[in-house]
Amino acid sequence: MSLDNYLIAVRGGGDLATGVIHRLVQSGFPAVILETEQPTVIRRTVAYATAIYTESMEVEGLRAVRVNCAAEALDCVRAEVIPVLIDPFAESLGELKPHIVIDAILAKRNLGTTRDMAPIVIGLGPGFNAGKDVHAVVETNRGHNLGKVIYQGIAEPNTGVPGTIGGFDYQRVLRAPTDGVIRNLKEIGCEVKQGDIIAYVGDEPVVSSLDGILRGLIMDGLTVSRNLKIGDVDPRCKREFCYSISDKARAIGGGVLEAILFLLKKEGGV
Repeated sequence: MSLDNYLIAVRGGGDLATGVIHRLVQSGFPAVILETEQPTVIRRTVAYATAIYTESMEVEGLRAVRVNCAAEALDCVRAEVIPVLIDPFAESLGELKPHIVIDAILAKRNLGTTRDMAPIVIGLGPGFNAGKDVHAVVETNRGHNLGKVIYQGIAEPNTGVPGTIGGFDYQRVLRAPTDGVIRNLKEIGCEVKQGDIIAYVGDEPVVSSLDGILRGLIMDGLTVSRNLKIGDVDPRCKREFCYSISDKARAIGGGVLEAILFLLKKEGGV
């Protein structure tokens, strides 16, 4: 059977999910993205979730568009465009009838994904147990096992420490200093210096801890909670990294592709 007969529904359209979706679509699979009404995506310039705000989003040559219902999503799939549907609880699966469901929310816990959602169900990162609530788990923790497929058991636990980039880990992450509405002063892709004010949450400034390029920043005007991750400063100072899929997302995408092909072969489908 041709790969374009295996519809994939992906819960989440953040930057890592986008890297996975991009790899799968490039490989010949059709995909539908299920998102929340107000995604708190950081790397908006490489995230299909951005289409919720802007109606369409292109990443490395593949375009996604916001749709209003499952029927519109299926029309987009037939037109070889990636649809993004507001459906945080995956209520559209009955109408979409995907063969594969991928939970790419990356919430570090399972937000309701079960093995009975589709013939093949895959979870990314901690919170899933392969063989119980999903058929496979793909490791998302940076390091030796990044992208590894797990068919029995769980991924590595959440460390709570961001991956090291350019010698920095927690210093590169911007977090909300308080509850409130965010007002952005800087744009993704601009150079920042240590001490620069990137945004305000209410009356509280969000200050960069290092020099670099602003690689990610949450959508202006959203209501955020204290300590929520709202931005990312990249000390490597390469502006082009703001507009391309990351090495981590590509590795995870490779693991997901491997898991799908393995499980389809086990079914006798490919």
